[in-house]
Amino acid sequence: MDARIKSGHDGEAPLSLRHPEKARRPDSPIPRKPDWLRVKAPVSPEYQATRRLMRELALNTVCEEAACPNIGECWKQRHATVMILGRVCTRACTFCNVATGRPDLLDPHEPERVAEAVAALGLSHVVVTSVDRDDLDDGGAQHFARTITAIRAAAPETTIEVLTPDFLRKDGALETVVAAKPDVFNHNLETVPGLYAEVRPGARYFHSLRLLDQAKRLDPGLFTKSGMMVGLGEQRAEVLQVMDDLRAAEVDFLTIGQYLQPTPKHHGIARFVTPEEFRSYASFALGKGFLLVSASPLTRSSYHAGDDFTRLRVARSAQLAAH
Repeated sequence: MDARIKSGHDGEAPLSLRHPEKARRPDSPIPRKPDWLRVKAPVSPEYQATRRLMRELALNTVCEEAACPNIGECWKQRHATVMILGRVCTRACTFCNVATGRPDLLDPHEPERVAEAVAALGLSHVVVTSVDRDDLDDGGAQHFARTITAIRAAAPETTIEVLTPDFLRKDGALETVVAAKPDVFNHNLETVPGLYAEVRPGARYFHSLRLLDQAKRLDPGLFTKSGMMVGLGEQRAEVLQVMDDLRAAEVDFLTIGQYLQPTPKHHGIARFVTPEEFRSYASFALGKGFLLVSASPLTRSSYHAGDDFTRLRVARSAQLAAH
């Protein structure tokens, strides 16, 4: 069957099917959001047009799968973050809304459809992310590389940011992705190391740090980026330590946003971090040497990514000129 005529977004699967590993977890009540986290429902014509294009090309987006609160704003501007390698993840992170289970077969034509979407949307900057694919020998690295190559062919002026999984125990995977020459390599630490066992049980904090460090060593001109959530139960000192760890790996860009609980079966929200606290985190991070920091309640990895990439280049040029 042509992938263009089947779409998995006509109806949301029940929680027990989408997150079978969470079915027996005790419920954590979802607290009412403060005013600073309230957003308008997506209703614009541009939103509808972007959604139709994703369905016509049978593409998945992390905007939908992760229930991103910024989808209305971003899709109104025809900015969508494409999620490759299928809709089903092999990990079971307790914060994440992406479905968990046995993944689909790899779609060999997906890179070309992603490139077609990028060209159709007229994107100056695109973010490509994926589910974890521990079942694949290379973790999906070659698929990332093919997607980058396809976008370069269809939209040569578009800059490309990849937000990759950790490629744990996938020798050579990182090298494959970096060799394809993305403009930004992003891998999220997500949370502080003390919460990994509960929040990100299939991952290893120091492995993720090494991945970012190795990406920079493989291509010193590559912009590197990482993000984390707050409100999961971390302490302020732990967040500042993560900043230090990322700077030791020479990461250029840090994003920090509020964790929002998808369902009562997901990790509970410990608290809502205030906008003032986010501004404080941003100030500390800039003082530690990041080229760019985005820290706000609604910040997500790909939120305003195109504008941020322009600011990154300006910041690097200023830094080089100062030296």
